[in-house]
Amino acid sequence: MYSPISLTYSVNELEPYIDGETVMVHYGKHYMNYLNKLNEILSKYNFNFNIDKEFIFANIDQFNEEDREDILYNLGGVVNHELYFLNMDPAKNNIPMGSIKEAIDNKYGSYENFKKEFIKKAMEFRGSGYVFLVLNTNGELEIIALSNQDSPYNYGLIPIMAMDIWEHSYYLKHQNRKEDYFNDFFEVVNFSYINNLYEDEKM
Repeated sequence: MYSPISLTYSVNELEPYIDGETVMVHYGKHYMNYLNKLNEILSKYNFNFNIDKEFIFANIDQFNEEDREDILYNLGGVVNHELYFLNMDPAKNNIPMGSIKEAIDNKYGSYENFKKEFIKKAMEFRGSGYVFLVLNTNGELEIIALSNQDSPYNYGLIPIMAMDIWEHSYYLKHQNRKEDYFNDFFEVVNFSYINNLYEDEKM
């Protein structure tokens, strides 16, 4: 079985930006539900859970056709949530550093321009999903939005930053004030973690 990730912070440590009740419900119910369903389906295949989750996206045709949609949906729900939870932190690493700072400055001109583009993409998006910072097939940064639990891995893209824009990620605190949530997310985003992902992928 795939094990759940451990949060690197307590449920209340992202306050006042992300409230503890939301973190508790989001992690303990929504994320765990996707993980449990994924494990349940894969167990039917005597699946080797030592295989990286990302491998499944590129090899989905190894599973029976009637299970593929459910596998991809729940797999996306797992990996998207894991990136989201891990790329937040209360330690105020919310300013780009290292290689990711250079890449953001080169692509967007400044961090403030990048942040505006990221939030603009989220504000324009309709429905539930995520906004991602990805490495595209040319190894360049790109901001994309995907619906529901669709994953950048389905398109050969490598996600290094994710903001959940499903209502359950913000509604208890922010209600319909989505832009407030988007700005609050940037108060706790962890660019130390994001930079490490970026450097690992660029090696």
